[in-house]
Amino acid sequence: MKNPIALILLLLLLSGCMTAAVMAGSTQTNTSGSNTAIEGGYTSSATTTYQSGSSSNSTTTNNSTSNTKSAPPSAGAPSYNSMTQDVCAVGVSMGIQTFGIGISGGKHAIDKNCERLKLARILNDFGMKVAAVAILCQDERVFESMIQAGTPCPIDGKIGKDAEALWSKYDHERPDYKTYVKRMEDRKIADEEMQAKITAELEAMDKEKEIADKKKENVEKMKEWKHPR
Repeated sequence: MKNPIALILLLLLLSGCMTAAVMAGSTQTNTSGSNTAIEGGYTSSATTTYQSGSSSNSTTTNNSTSNTKSAPPSAGAPSYNSMTQDVCAVGVSMGIQTFGIGISGGKHAIDKNCERLKLARILNDFGMKVAAVAILCQDERVFESMIQAGTPCPIDGKIGKDAEALWSKYDHERPDYKTYVKRMEDRKIADEEMQAKITAELEAMDKEKEIADKKKENVEKMKEWKHPR
């Protein structure tokens, strides 16, 4: 072309007309759940549809259980300490422990047999032999052994047969009274059984003798009948 400026103006004018035409032919529609754009005969659609009445529920349940057990502290039972060995006392203690509470206790217990032996030893050292034996006889085992040996324990200053007579008279004062009563009852039952046995044997012997005498009498009668006088 002979005029370049006129050519440039013409191109600018054509470009503006084309932009206006394109803008006028572009439409866009926005609806809920839908977006549609149409440009130059081209259609692009993206649709998301939710069903009416649909619901989404989420439930989370957490259960936690803790069971912790620990050993309880132990209950210490008190100890017993004696200042000397020449005592007749022993310590007795006990303790119990559970969850939440613990109890313990202790006390002194006197050993009577130990005291008896020490007292008898001291009396014997002083020359009081009868008194030493008398205090030992407070033990029913010693009392019974003395009776079985034929040397009854002293009572009221009596020894030997005199002591035995007093013990028979006042048997309720015996240290082995319960054992003694039971033994006497057992002996009584044994004596009654023996007496019943002896009586039954004597009755059987009397019956046999009676039968023998009757047979003898019958024989004598037969003889007299056969050989009358």
